[in-house]
Amino acid sequence: MKLSQFRYDLPLNLIAQNPTKRREDSRLLVVNRKTGVMENKHFYNILDYFDDKDVFVVNNTKVFSARMYGRKEKTGAKIEVFLLRELNAQNRLWDVIVDPARKIRVGNKLYFGDSEELVAEVIDNTTSRGRTIKFLWEGDDASFKKMLESMGETPLPKYIKRKPDDEDKERYQTVYAKYEGAVAAPTAGLHFSKELIKRCEIKGIRFAEITLHTGLGTFRPIEVEDLSKHKMDAEYYNIPEEAVKIVNKAKETDHRICAIGTTTMRALETNFTAQKLLKPSEGWTNHFIHPPYDFSIADSLVTNFHLPKTSLLIMTCAFAGYDLTMEAYKKAIKDKYRFFSYGDALLII
Repeated sequence: MKLSQFRYDLPLNLIAQNPTKRREDSRLLVVNRKTGVMENKHFYNILDYFDDKDVFVVNNTKVFSARMYGRKEKTGAKIEVFLLRELNAQNRLWDVIVDPARKIRVGNKLYFGDSEELVAEVIDNTTSRGRTIKFLWEGDDASFKKMLESMGETPLPKYIKRKPDDEDKERYQTVYAKYEGAVAAPTAGLHFSKELIKRCEIKGIRFAEITLHTGLGTFRPIEVEDLSKHKMDAEYYNIPEEAVKIVNKAKETDHRICAIGTTTMRALETNFTAQKLLKPSEGWTNHFIHPPYDFSIADSLVTNFHLPKTSLLIMTCAFAGYDLTMEAYKKAIKDKYRFFSYGDALLII
């Protein structure tokens, strides 16, 4: 398939700028892959589609305050520094994206905070906008992390046209987030409240936790028409033994396994046995799922409505089928569902 096939027109007023008042009150479009039937529901209705001993696999990554603003030495120009990943904790080396990039060269120093209490030096160019920077900090690791947290802000996507506030610190994070390392939320999981999780558990639905630290590469524009030539950025993932036991028991007893989000699905499809059972594993994955694709672990998927021509939409089409997915998107637009990170959800069964 070609990239141009994954284009659609979205009215700007359907891009969600804020979360719903309660997480589970977001809308849910339910799509049946076998029958093609589509139903308008709310997210709390997800309980109606799963039974005792079914499994929800969730991504417990935690978003950190990745977006910082500094000033360039001498000129004082304002520079956005987006932290991607820590390269070396001992030397305080970070892989970042800077904007505007044309002003930032190797050797430049950047100053953060009103009192310039945090300084970084650019030591390498990695891409057109990418840089490696070294924070010049002599305190211990705990104080350094605290400083980064105080200087950074919640990394809301740029299509949310407002400054992040205190509410975003909680709402742009799943209630089960544990392991810090993501620069973007696994948005399908944002619809679960603690109360809804408890109701799921009372019904007998089990939760299996895996980790995939979502990076900006997940959202990076695909620049090749031939999808087979696209290369994903690698992202760290971890599938622990406990999750493997829960998932494989469900598979062996013919119970449903639902991946909560495309990041979860990608991690599950990274490493499995010849018998299509999950394996414990840890490492980096650049697995790009596009049609046609035979999925091995999950038989249902919860995901948000994604940007056109992105790897996330393409994976959704691989799972539900291209025609059915694009019909679902047409219905979502017609019925005024809310799109993207703070938007509504799509359940494919």
